[in-house]
Amino acid sequence: MQHTLPPAPQFYVTAPQPCPYLSGREERKLFTSLDTPAALSLNDALSHQGFRRSQNVIYRPSCASCNACQSARIKINEFTPSKSQKRVLRRNTRLIRQVKRPWATEEHFDLFSTYLKSRHADGGMAGMDVEEFAAMIEESPVNTQIIEYALETDDRREIVAVCLTDSLSDGLSMVYSFFNPDYSRDSIGSYMILDHIRLARELDLSYVYLGYWVQGSPKMDYKAKFLPLETFANGSWTQLTTPSDGKPPSGLLETDPIPDQVAAIHLPDV
Repeated sequence: MQHTLPPAPQFYVTAPQPCPYLSGREERKLFTSLDTPAALSLNDALSHQGFRRSQNVIYRPSCASCNACQSARIKINEFTPSKSQKRVLRRNTRLIRQVKRPWATEEHFDLFSTYLKSRHADGGMAGMDVEEFAAMIEESPVNTQIIEYALETDDRREIVAVCLTDSLSDGLSMVYSFFNPDYSRDSIGSYMILDHIRLARELDLSYVYLGYWVQGSPKMDYKAKFLPLETFANGSWTQLTTPSDGKPPSGLLETDPIPDQVAAIHLPDV
């Protein structure tokens, strides 16, 4: 009897392009496909090594001369909300959370489009149409949920925020979130993170994965307020215990050659 082992994932590197977070720098990504029967275990193993899922691809920054972009996760058991975060929780007590299967609706797309026009009109997602949006939500080879936050009255339910969230073996990964800009004063973006911390505790999980924190990028600096935060660099997670000073790393930073990076990746047993 002949047995065929599943092929090992193939890793690829994107061409350098201007960094959207730090002026004058270039970004490059190391990535592989999740179109495999082992998608769940592969996504889990690579997420623990600083990778991030986007539909059926999982990637990690691999810039030639910079490592300012680092995967970040909140340590749930050690997290205590600050005074300002407690105010955010109080301001949003009216919101009702509902966890649903990853299915895109017209209301989701309208909210997403409004959010992009207000916050990221010049970003890479600005031209996304309804089919592309549906693919982002629905084409997931792993355990994914839509988490809605809504205001409800006797005759009306208004979705004001949505997060696409993956379930990992040790935590929740916030893949992408968006909200009604009219509620920005209530800090709904921060509230969704705080509520994911609450949900992770309910599920007896250890972390909430926030994606990438970029030291020196105003767009990403909010993540450093959720202390203690762990960031992944040079093959391990390191705890960040003080807020960022808002400055990008000075000079050019050496990174390992791509073959060495790939050789250091730990793949799951199949």
